[in-house]
Amino acid sequence: MSRYPHSQQWHKDRFQNPSHWPKRTGIRDVLRWQLGDRPARDHQFVPPLVENDGSLLRANRSDVSVTWIGHATLLIQLGGLSILTDPNFASRMFTIRRTAPPGVSLSHLPPIDAVVVSHNHRDHLDEASVKALGPDVLYIVPLGLAGWFVKRGLRRVVELDWWHDHTVRANGGAVRFTFVPAQHWSGRGLRDHNQSLWGGFVIESAAARFYFSGDTGYPAAFAEIGKRFPDIHFALLPIGAYAPRWFMSPQHIDPAQAVLAFGELGARKLVPMHWGTFQLSDEPMAEPPQLLREAMGTESARILGLAIGETHWSLQGK
Repeated sequence: MSRYPHSQQWHKDRFQNPSHWPKRTGIRDVLRWQLGDRPARDHQFVPPLVENDGSLLRANRSDVSVTWIGHATLLIQLGGLSILTDPNFASRMFTIRRTAPPGVSLSHLPPIDAVVVSHNHRDHLDEASVKALGPDVLYIVPLGLAGWFVKRGLRRVVELDWWHDHTVRANGGAVRFTFVPAQHWSGRGLRDHNQSLWGGFVIESAAARFYFSGDTGYPAAFAEIGKRFPDIHFALLPIGAYAPRWFMSPQHIDPAQAVLAFGELGARKLVPMHWGTFQLSDEPMAEPPQLLREAMGTESARILGLAIGETHWSLQGK
């Protein structure tokens, strides 16, 4: 077991959220939820989907773009770099099948310069996906997670603590990645609970500034992120996997809380993610974007709702 006494989030033998944030439910609550009276899975749901063969993305060298590949996997093109978030191109999560194929297949992606990983949960970090991306990619990961990559032959890894940053210079551009707090937890098995950190990323170049939250509950540190990084152009926020609230609220925001977070961040556009791809919780699959629009009210034009496979092209972050 590694130790990280230099990190403010390391306490005795594991990472923890700040003590004043809501506490996560325990194993008894997991069993209560899993064994309780749950709604039937919606096997008929089909998410919004557009075809994207990746040709325009592969040809792009300068324009700012964001493409939703599915769940929390997005392709960001910024500062001459192609960046993936939380790579998961798997067809299933254990017994849970993907509702639609990835919006851009692995073989159709542009060459990937960097991958950011918010935490090590399997729906956000898929082993086969990162192995397919290969060892030439730079992986920017939370404190305590580099060893997982190195053991798999992926040695270009940078670990970050909250509020620490790393700048990548390539293809004539420069992009700064800052790891920022999130209200969540980590673990892939029974013996690694909170042995690596979790968080989100602010990803910025001279042209635009993105915020990618990863998984998070509320209130987290949205207001502080907004103060430290004013004028975020695109806030990539989760809107799914929120029901039942008694179980999910410490770790996943719901659509109304996504609107609160968006306001605290002071961002221009809200890009919804983490919905419609894997049925991981109890809300109806089509419900999250509907509730998001209701919560945004007269500001709903600021929602940049992408279909899986859809790319938003932006000039100077507008």
